[in-house]
Amino acid sequence: MQDTLMDEPFVLVTLLLVTTILLWLLADSDDDNSSGGGLRQPIFITIPVPHNRH
Repeated sequence: MQDTLMDEPFVLVTLLLVTTILLWLLADSDDDNSSGGGLRQPIFITIPVPHNRH
C-alpha cells in the first residue's frame, strides 16, 4: 500500500513535464517569417567611404 502513495505524484509530475515540453515545442517561434530556426540573422551592408582626404 505504501508504494502506491508515490505513484500518483510521480504520474502528475510526469504529465505536467510532458505537457510543458509539448507546449514549448509547439509554440510559435519568435522570428519574423515564422519559418522556424530562431531569430533572423542581420545583413551587413557595406557603406562606401572615400579613402583620400583633401
